[in-house]
Order: sequence, then C-alpha cells, then structure tokens
Amino acid sequence: MARKTAGGNAAFHNFHNDYVHIEDPNERRRLALAEIDKAPFGWYHIRAIVVAGIGFFTDAYDIFAINLVTAMLGVVYWQTASSKPGTLPTNSDTAIKVATSGGTVLGQVGFGALADVLGRKRMYGLELIIIIFATLAQSLSAASPAMSVVGLIIFWRVLMGVGIGGDYPLSSIITSEFATTKWRGAMMGSVFAMQGIGQFAAAMIALIVTSGFKESLLSAKSASACDGVCQLAVDKMWRVIIGFGAVPGCIALYYRLTIPETPRYTFDVARDVEKAGEDTKAYIQGKAEGRPDEVRRVATIQYSEGRLDTPKASWGDFFAHFRQWKFGKVLLGTAGSWFFLDVAFYGLGLNNAIILQAIGFAKGDSMYKIFYNTAVGNLVLVCAGAIPGYWVTVVLVDTVGRKPIQLMGFIMLTILFVIIGFAYHRLGENGLLALYVLAQFFFNFGPNATTFIVPGECFPTRYRSTSHGISAASGKIGAIVAQTVFGPLRQRGAPPGSTDSPWLNHVMEIFALFMLCGVGTTFLIPETKRKTLEELAGEVEGTPNYDPGSHGAAWRAGSDEGSGTGSGEAVEKEV
Repeated sequence: MARKTAGGNAAFHNFHNDYVHIEDPNERRRLALAEIDKAPFGWYHIRAIVVAGIGFFTDAYDIFAINLVTAMLGVVYWQTASSKPGTLPTNSDTAIKVATSGGTVLGQVGFGALADVLGRKRMYGLELIIIIFATLAQSLSAASPAMSVVGLIIFWRVLMGVGIGGDYPLSSIITSEFATTKWRGAMMGSVFAMQGIGQFAAAMIALIVTSGFKESLLSAKSASACDGVCQLAVDKMWRVIIGFGAVPGCIALYYRLTIPETPRYTFDVARDVEKAGEDTKAYIQGKAEGRPDEVRRVATIQYSEGRLDTPKASWGDFFAHFRQWKFGKVLLGTAGSWFFLDVAFYGLGLNNAIILQAIGFAKGDSMYKIFYNTAVGNLVLVCAGAIPGYWVTVVLVDTVGRKPIQLMGFIMLTILFVIIGFAYHRLGENGLLALYVLAQFFFNFGPNATTFIVPGECFPTRYRSTSHGISAASGKIGAIVAQTVFGPLRQRGAPPGSTDSPWLNHVMEIFALFMLCGVGTTFLIPETKRKTLEELAGEVEGTPNYDPGSHGAAWRAGSDEGSGTGSGEAVEKEV
C-alpha cells in the first residue's frame, strides 16, 4: 500500500490521503469525482465561470459589433459608389456576417474533436489566441489595388469564427466537468449569459466612440455626404470598435492557459488515475495542476490498465455507443434543437430596422445622430429582452430543469412567431416592438441557453466535446440558413434596388414552423437536472440510462479476449 503524505488542513483538504489506501482504480475514480460533484459552491467555481465567461463575452462582442460596423464600412469605402454612395452593398454585408458563422462551424467540430483526443487543457486558450489575432488583424485591414477590404475582413472573420467555434464546446464541457452537480446548470448558464453582456458592451463602445468623434460627425448630414474629417473619424471608429474585442480575451488568456486538465478527462481518456486525483485537489485549491509522485503514477497507470470500467475512445466505440437509440436520439435531439433554434434566433434580427424605427432610433439629422441612435437603440433592445432572459435561466435552471425551460421556450416562441407572421400588417410598430422583446426574452429564458447547457452534460466524457461540437455546429448551420436563405427571401416581390421586405410576414410564419419542430426535438433529450455526468452517460448501475454492453465487466471481457490477457495478469501495483 502507498504511504500517506503530510499536510492538509481545514482550508486545504488532503484528498490524497483519503484514497491512498484504495487500490481499485474504479473506486478511486468514483470517490474523486464525488468530491467535485458534492463540493460546496466556492471561489474555485466562480473562477471557472469567469475564465470561461470572458471568452463568451468576447465571442458575443465580436459577432454583435459587426452589425454596427458594416454601416461605417459603407461610409469609408463606398463613398464614391455610383449606386447608394456611403452604403455597403447588400451582398458584401451578408458575406461579412456569414463568414463568421462559416468559420464557427469549422471551429466547433474541429476543436470539439481535438479536445476529446488531445485533452481540454491543451486546446483551451488556443482558440482565444486565434480570436485575439484575427480581431486585431481585422482592425488593421485596409483596401489595396489587389484586394478589397471586404475580402480581407471576410478572411479574418472566418479565422476568428474558427476560434469562436472552438470556445463553444471547450467552455461548456470544462465548466460542466468542474461543476458541482447541484449548481452545474447555473454555472454553465452564467458562462453563456456573458453573451448578453458582450452584446451590451459592443453597443456601449460604439456609443462611446461616437460621442468621442461628435464634432467631426456633425459635419455631415448623411452617409453620402460624409467625407473629409467625417470620413476619417468613421474610419477610426470602426477600427476601435473591432479592436476592443481583443482586450477581454488578452485578460483571460493567462488563466485559460494555466487551468488544470479536468479530472474526468484524465481518468476516462488519459486513464491516469494518480494524476486525476492530484488535479482534483489542485482545482479545489486554486492551483494550475496536480503534482503526483512520478514513480507511483507510472505504477498506478500500469496497474489500472485493463481494470478501469470506462471503455477506451475509438471510432468503433463511438459508433457502437450512438447506434443505440437511447444515446443516438440524444445527439439528434441536441443537434436538431440547436439547428431549429438558430434559424429563428438569427432570423428575428431581420426585424431590427423596423424595431429601431418603432422606438425612435432609426434615423437622424446628422451622422452623429444616426450612429448615436443606432448604438442607443441596440442598448435598449439588449437590456429589454436578452439580458433578463439569460439571467432568469441562471436562477431557475437547477430548480425548474433544462427540459421544461426548453419546451416552454419553444412553445412560447411558436405562439409569438404565429402572431407576428399572421398579424404582421395589423400589429403596428408598438405591437411589433412588444412581441420582439418577448421573443428575445423567451429565446434566452428558453432554448438559446438550454441548447448550450444540455450537450455539455448528457454525453460520456470520451465523446462529450465532440458531441457538443456537432450540436453547436448544427446550430450555426441554421444561422447560415437564416442569413443566406431567409434574408433574401424577405425581399421577394420588392422592386429592384428597394430595401422593402414584402415577404417578411411569411418568413416569420416559416420560423413558427421551425419553433414547432424544436418542440418535437426537445422530447428526445433527457432531463439533466441534479444528475451526475456519469449517470447521464450510462455508467451508473441501477439507473435507467445504464449501458452494460460498453461498460464495466462486459467491456473488460471483450478487451481480454482480444489481447489474450486477463485482468488478473496485469502488472501488480508497487507499494
């Protein structure tokens, strides 16, 4: 038996001594993970939320800021256009916005898979480095005889999207795997709620720079007349707004690069029992990683080989796991729900111009008033619906549950889109504004939050990141559909060159159908409230989700037959 170690007190418990006398690696794993699951909420949980949340703050800032910046790009680079001078062409505007979503799909799938293969720690921070680099590169971009500014910005936004995409599975599963079971939903919801703060910050920075260049902007009455000092001011403004997105990322980068590997990954994928136990202790004590005795660590790895219940990750095991309907339907449910959600979530933004007009923030008598009204109007919309919805989810998700909130959200959104679509021309601006704010609230106190939370909980550790990446990528594909298909569709029947949207009401009716489909896919996902990740993954005997075919004795028997070695022939543990 290994020796006990000195040290430990009321503030820093010596977890090593709790398990040093236990040779069974499965029992040591169970006890160590139970320490994480049952730990009282503390500063180490807050630290995990903040480190992951700053990434989502940055993601939302970068995505939302471009909606404010495209109008500025038109003033700077299309001032001499023959048609609509000072306005960015519709195709260029759409391409810049879709570029981010396209890169995000690649990042979600790629980083999701790599985090399961190489580890969460190795990938965490890399995606933030990509975001910081691409953000700064965008802010320094300029047109040249060989390259248009649109082409450059699209390139950098695709790269930035790859980093943003990587942040989705990594932040979700790292928060999930470090969280206490009782408040796991609130912790993950708090990370996701930073998106609302990021949107608020983008509008606030736009308002600040607009006020800073007030005198220059007052010199022009419209975008087509904004030249000289006005054009120079606008060129500086869009670069400051975009470039500021790198600041919070730089602050969080050190903490991401020094976060310990999650003990669940070290147990189940790296299969390093000794290191996982030390990392559990390090996390709770706020240290970067555990420092196990290397001799004991090697001996324990040898001893644990063939004795750990959890199967090794492989393509064969991946397909065998998800071929079972009880597990395959969950992936279908998470991916399908996220797809249907994002089609309507991004499509609702097609109403933004009308909503800003309804609250009196659509126009202005100078470029200063135009940019000022746009920034303030977006601040009002974010504060009225989005931010409250996010935080109501944080408060209720661990008591009401994920599935009821998602189901309620989809049902309410179906009703709201039916009303918006079929009564569009009779609502008036104030009625449309009220329904818009309600829709934003029920998106965020509903499926927009739960589609992020559930995939980070309901899959086995060895495929958790990959599965979350697949689910999130499905959502971003829905966003691309909304921007490229339904964006142009709303202008069906409009005169050439017009910005009218005669088909917008029918598009809203179509979104109601997507929300109804989301109700159906919600029934495929499990309720994850107050359940351990191992129970949800089918690893706990006696629970409805238990999967004996790929776990425990059945899996070890299959491994032994393939190798010709029984577990009794494993290398004995050194003492």
